[in-house]
Parts: sequence; C-alpha cells; structure tokens
Amino acid sequence: MRALSAVYRRELASYLATPTAYVFIAVFLFAAGAFTFEIGDFFGQGRADLGPFFAAQPWLLMVFLPALSMRAWAEERRAGTDELLLTLPAPTWSLTLGKFLAAWTLATLAIALTAPLWITVNVLGHPDNGAIAAAYVATVLMAGAYVAIGTALSAVTGAQVVAFVLAVLVGFLFTALGAPSTLSFARTLGPNLADILGAISILGHYETAQRGVLDLRALIFFVSLIAFFLYATAVAVEAKRGG
Repeated sequence: MRALSAVYRRELASYLATPTAYVFIAVFLFAAGAFTFEIGDFFGQGRADLGPFFAAQPWLLMVFLPALSMRAWAEERRAGTDELLLTLPAPTWSLTLGKFLAAWTLATLAIALTAPLWITVNVLGHPDNGAIAAAYVATVLMAGAYVAIGTALSAVTGAQVVAFVLAVLVGFLFTALGAPSTLSFARTLGPNLADILGAISILGHYETAQRGVLDLRALIFFVSLIAFFLYATAVAVEAKRGG
C-alpha cells in the first residue's frame, strides 16, 4: 500500500504541477454547461431536472477522459522516465492502480464541480434528488471505465496522440453499442442481438441510472470493465518490465 500511495501522490502532483488538470477541468465544465443549457435546451423543457446534463456525459467523457489519461504511460516513455519507474521496488499492480486512481480523482473532481447545476434545479423546482444522486454515482463509475481504457492504451502505445485516438475509438465502440439506432438495427439481425449489445454497452447501463435506478447489474458492469482494462494495463506494464 505504501508503493501505491507514493505512485498515486506522484501522479496527482504531476497533473497539478502542469496546466493539464486545470485546462481539462475548465474545458469540461464549459462543455457540460453548453450541452446542458444550449444543446439540451434546459430552460425550454420547462422542468427541473438534470436530464440534458446526464444525457451528454457519455459522449463528453468519452472524449475528455482519454485526453486526460493518454499521458499516464506514454508521457513516461516520452520523458525517458519509464525505465526508472519500472525498476523501482514496487509491484506492477501498485504502479497500474496508482496512475489510474490519480486520473480518476481528477475526473471525479471535474464531475463534482458541476454541483452548482444540481443546486440550480433545486432552486427552480423540486427534482428527484435521489435519482440525481444515483446518476452522479453512475457518472463517476462511467468515468472510471473511460479512464481505465485510456490508461490501458497509453501503456500499450508509445505516443500520446495514438493512445488518445485509440481510447476514443474503443470508448465510442462501448458507448455506441447501446445507442437506439444501433439496437434498432441489431433487432433486424436477430432477436437476442440487441440484448447482448445492450448488456456490454456503457450507454445501456448508464441510461438505466439516468432514470434513477442504479441496479446491481450496472455496478457489476462498470467495476468489471474497469478491472478488465486495469488488468490489461498491468499485463502491458509487466511485459515491459520483463523485456
């Protein structure tokens, strides 16, 4: 645990020591507000809820979080510090988890800073705060999945731009599988295909939480997705250590 804590603090400090974290948070908050009030027509809907805000989150985080996590391992290689890091007397899992948790912490902070929207809907009306809380929890878990995807591809590739593009593509795949158009087309191909795609889609499980239902299947799905990509990251890092 001491090694994990040291890696986590090192990574978090490296984010905060550069403009990366601040630019990420500022641009994310601007984009979230724009999607909620302009594209989502928050005031035009005439009801006090955060539906437009949460509807935009999968597509925003799918792009923003790979931009945050692409540097996790690729930056070490670019700076030439990867060999030093991999020779430290720290288990691979602590390196993997420490980098992941640092990026996830920043993502969670950015999501938490949207709390004024929650306050706003309570001023304007009487929303279902339990449903909003469930959607926020699901958003944080979904963010963890996108961060895990980004860190895994950062470990596999040697360039940040390549890691970013691949992470967006993989995240888009997991998200778009649950889109209504995708599911409608899947139903024409087979009776069970739509159910299968919905079961492995980030969007399918997240939309359930948007309705205020954070069921066990969604929790298991997001935790399993995070665990899978963390395992893939650890395998890639261990291969570099062995090489």
